[in-house]
Amino acid sequence: MKWFRSIWQRSRASQRDWYLVVGLGNPGPRYADTRHNVGFWIAETLADRHGLDLTRQRHEARQGRGVIAGRDVVLALPQTFMNDSGRAVGRLARFYRVPPERILVMYDDVALDIGQLRLRLKGSAGGHKGVASIIQHLGTEEFPRLRFGIGPAPKNRALVDFVLSPFSRQELALVEERIAVAAEAAETCLAEGVEAAMNRFN
Repeated sequence: MKWFRSIWQRSRASQRDWYLVVGLGNPGPRYADTRHNVGFWIAETLADRHGLDLTRQRHEARQGRGVIAGRDVVLALPQTFMNDSGRAVGRLARFYRVPPERILVMYDDVALDIGQLRLRLKGSAGGHKGVASIIQHLGTEEFPRLRFGIGPAPKNRALVDFVLSPFSRQELALVEERIAVAAEAAETCLAEGVEAAMNRFN
């Protein structure tokens, strides 16, 4: 009966025009407070605002389903570790039948100053391995993304060490303020479209 339940669940899921909103990060307490996990933080802020429960774990992601800005949304945090994020995103997109243009990916960017936001409709990975993995698994670069600045990275410090380090106490106050703005930007993408959000938040 397991196969029947899976088909039934997929059939029910496919009856809606889902939007997939994904925050990127690394699972586990070791990485919870690091710069590389701001995508998770934005997703968790959205979950708190809209009463979505992110404890359900399926398709290699923590996920919650609900309504955000009038849209049926699957809010997901891949549990595959950052560099293999595409595996979970690909599985979620196939299960819920979400086309790339209705997938919003939220993640950190060392090329942007701390707290700076940039929305794009499509584009390359820009050196971000999590995004590169998503491009590989979706087979396209044409999905919206919301980048959150965590830089600049010090020139005398290895990039991996920097992104896996926590914010300083001074930085954290700004980051918490800007995470709330990033969540608002994601809501605007859903309510009014990515281009409208770009005009307002870029």
